[in-house]
Amino acid sequence: MPPYDPSAFPPFAVTVDLVVLTVRRHALCTLVVRRGEAPFQGRWALPGGFVRAEEDLGAAAARELVEETGLCAHDPAAPPPVPSNGAHLEQLATYGAPDRDPRMRVVSVAHLALAPDLPAPRAGGDANSARWAPVEELLGEDVLAASSTTGGAPGGTGAAASAGSAALAGDDADAGDDEKKAGPGALAFDHARILADGVERARSKIEYSSLATAFCPPEFTVGELRRVYEAVWGVSLDPRNFHRKVTGTPGFLVPAGGTTTRQGGRPAQLFRAGGATLLNPPMLRPEV
Repeated sequence: MPPYDPSAFPPFAVTVDLVVLTVRRHALCTLVVRRGEAPFQGRWALPGGFVRAEEDLGAAAARELVEETGLCAHDPAAPPPVPSNGAHLEQLATYGAPDRDPRMRVVSVAHLALAPDLPAPRAGGDANSARWAPVEELLGEDVLAASSTTGGAPGGTGAAASAGSAALAGDDADAGDDEKKAGPGALAFDHARILADGVERARSKIEYSSLATAFCPPEFTVGELRRVYEAVWGVSLDPRNFHRKVTGTPGFLVPAGGTTTRQGGRPAQLFRAGGATLLNPPMLRPEV
């Protein structure tokens, strides 16, 4: 065989980009950073960075997750409870269009991270600022609806999504106007496509897996879990039907042995995630 000549192939870089999703004020939000350097200086982007020479992809994604959010990737095989700073992290997809980065050929391996309501982020690296932005604000209703056609239900267009976005806008009232506005087309590179793919992955997986509990604290009420489904799917759900489904699905939830009034009203029973990873029957998205 002829000797292998590395110089015969053009060099390219490998990055990891993170779609970090959380639910804040009943709205599905993602972490974005404002780029402080070219290319796309001043534009919002998903957090991420170049893979180091000694790293594999999972280690690079976990490192970026810690640097950007302070969260540690949680091993799904580890027994409960999930650490307070633990987050679900999984590989999403690979993006390698030749012109996706004007600097050089860059292949990105995107990862999806899910975690409960998180505090205000701090910018680092080459970012000027960072914020939690409603997904609906970044992608627009049309893109979100199109991304969810596989599941058969529109996303980001329901009352739950609109109310959540309004509530979050009030939560960010102290931020400057430039910080709050990041409409469709505001994301750098191909990050709008990556974000849309990440949102659809989350929407699909909470139908047939227990992944929705990754958005919740270790102990949560059925009402809090329902609001996760409403925020991720962008629809309103009937409380009684939802309670019947989730408590009747084997292994989905187990009683935590206490109650809480943190949502107001009468004490609500606390649950934690059960041992089931797949839901049977699944929690299907409602047709709207």
